[in-house]
Amino acid sequence: MHRIFTTSVASVYPHYVAKAERKGRTREEVDEVIEWLTGFDAAQLQAHLDAGTTFEEFFAAARLNPRVDQITGSVCGVKVQEVEDPLMRQIRYLDKLVDELAKGRPLEKVLRH
Repeated sequence: MHRIFTTSVASVYPHYVAKAERKGRTREEVDEVIEWLTGFDAAQLQAHLDAGTTFEEFFAAARLNPRVDQITGSVCGVKVQEVEDPLMRQIRYLDKLVDELAKGRPLEKVLRH
C-alpha cells in the first residue's frame, strides 16, 4: 500500500490551496474542483477535512464525476490515464485538476464543461 493512501486529505489540502493561491486562484476554486471530482458538497468536504479522512476513505466515499475519463495528461511525469491502481489514479486526477487550475486554465475547462 502506498503511503499517500493512508495520508489524511486535510494534511495535503493546504498544499493544494497554497499552490493555487500562488498563481492567483482561490480556495473556493480548489473546493469547486474537489466537489466536481468527488461529488461532495462544501459541508461534506469540510467534514472530511475536519475528521482527518484518509485518501483511501475519501475516495471510497466519493461519487466520481462521470467525466473523469476526460482528465488526461501528466502529473510528476506520469500519465494519469495510465496509472494502474484505481485509488492512485483518483488521487492523480485530483492532482491534475489542481495543477490545471494553478496553471491558469479557465475553471470551465478544468471542470470539463
